Amino acid sequence: MSRFLTGNLGAFTDMLGFSEIGPALLAASDDGYNVIVGSTPAKPDLFTSYADHPRKLVHLGAHLQSTAAGKFQILEHIFDFYKAKLHLTDFRPESQERIAQRMISERIGAMAAISAGRVEDAIVAVRTLWASLPGAGYGQREVALDELEQAYLDAGGIISPS
Repeated sequence: MSRFLTGNLGAFTDMLGFSEIGPALLAASDDGYNVIVGSTPAKPDLFTSYADHPRKLVHLGAHLQSTAAGKFQILEHIFDFYKAKLHLTDFRPESQERIAQRMISERIGAMAAISAGRVEDAIVAVRTLWASLPGAGYGQREVALDELEQAYLDAGGIISPS
């Protein structure tokens, strides 16, 4: 379960970390909070200071580059926006969780779906925010819905019966 959030919301953010980082890299890092995009379990690229977003541009292929970092793979410019909006002073795990929670809350119906245990509806509501979610459409690896639901349950979330 999330260190900072409880209930279904904590389980949902843990599921996002599972989706974005993967279980092996979560275990090889500070629960994903210090992971730089492009990391693998065999070759983790981890940052050591939470004073600020690492601001590292990583080339992931001929036509793809990213500054994503942390458990939720937050882009540098997204961090800068929410840092000001939420009056954050750093990129600590708590700050990353607050950003993820705010991003989720800004999507219509997402928080209500999470509270009600409608995980699939919540994923649909936020899928364009995280490339690893099914249906995100960024041409990157997308994690299957059944794997995400299991990660959510493993993190203590409750799924409402259909």
